[in-house]
Amino acid sequence: MTGGASGIGYAIARRLAADGATVVIFDISNVEAAATALGVIGLTVDVTDAGEVERSLHSVVDRYGALHILVNNAGIDGAVSAIDAYPLDAFDAVVGVNLGGTFFCMRYAIPHLIASGGGAVVNLSSAAALKGLAGLGPYSATKAAVIALTRTAAFEYSGKGVRVNAVLPGAIETPLLTEVLASTPGMKEAMIDKHPIGRFGTPAELAATVAFLVSDDASFVTGAALAADGGWGVT
Repeated sequence: MTGGASGIGYAIARRLAADGATVVIFDISNVEAAATALGVIGLTVDVTDAGEVERSLHSVVDRYGALHILVNNAGIDGAVSAIDAYPLDAFDAVVGVNLGGTFFCMRYAIPHLIASGGGAVVNLSSAAALKGLAGLGPYSATKAAVIALTRTAAFEYSGKGVRVNAVLPGAIETPLLTEVLASTPGMKEAMIDKHPIGRFGTPAELAATVAFLVSDDASFVTGAALAADGGWGVT
């Protein structure tokens, strides 16, 4: 479970642990405190470092003997800027975490999933992958790339017992989102208006979606890009 120390990732880790999974969270900060609070194992892992990802996954399998689930949640928004002024260092960071991190974790986890007799991968994309959002071009592009990577992997590995799906969240009410919205008057109302359901989602609701996709109830689901966005994608 990458990006598991806060926000959406924390909620997913908590839900999977409650469902009986042995959960290991990867993150770059607040790992020990989050792992202790969740009652799970935490490892400090930079998902943009392929070697670090490979070693960390090996250590998990060495400790527990198998790997059955991978949830790629680690991600960053990057800068908010039009493309012609977008900072190049911010571009590299967004691509490195959102696309590179997802790829590296799949690259090194899938062989373990196959060796364990199969399993499930869930990649966190975004409703922004299908929308034109001013100022978030690189973010949206990486999240669209995650969908393409998900579908390719589903095609390549379904015959080997590995299901690969993506979730496309809308706005989820995390502490970080609340902080961002508080700094810009009117933004919360404007964002809620984009969601026909009339509210933001909760981390627990998104965690339930992920829990379904990794469960046996979703045994015939692979290659899906499942929207959990309060209807934003249909507007």
